[in-house]
Amino acid sequence: MDVSIIKAENKHLNDCIIALQKSELGKIYFSAENKALNAISEGIWKGEISVAVNRDNIVLGFMWIIENGAFHSFPYLHIVAVKEEFRGLGIGKEFLNYMERVCNSSRLFLVVADFNPGAKRFYIKNGFKEVGRIPDLYKNGVVESLMMKELQGKKL
Repeated sequence: MDVSIIKAENKHLNDCIIALQKSELGKIYFSAENKALNAISEGIWKGEISVAVNRDNIVLGFMWIIENGAFHSFPYLHIVAVKEEFRGLGIGKEFLNYMERVCNSSRLFLVVADFNPGAKRFYIKNGFKEVGRIPDLYKNGVVESLMMKELQGKKL
């Protein structure tokens, strides 16, 4: 699939909300009214959200990278969501490749919840390893796995 990743603009907001709210992450953490709207609006305003679009400029999904979000030093993948109809087509892999290209760091971080084992398998398959577990980080009863990927040839 021919995909471009570009900085998100306000015109992409509704597509990002749809992608998030129909994801496992969105169902658990962003189900309250306006929670997804407020979060994604903030990320777009900060310039931290990018969208994947096809050649017809249809938004396939989005990713939110906080440049120094992990330990005030390393890039942190805060949210990634792909629209239901485009899952399984390599968009998530495109997002991870993009993150590696644009982030000038030796390590990348993210957390993945225990209720989303498919996402955890995806990250492991793409070079991330679990470096810790954090119970009740965002929601009581949910354990987040802290995942890290080391990149060769990038600065510390």
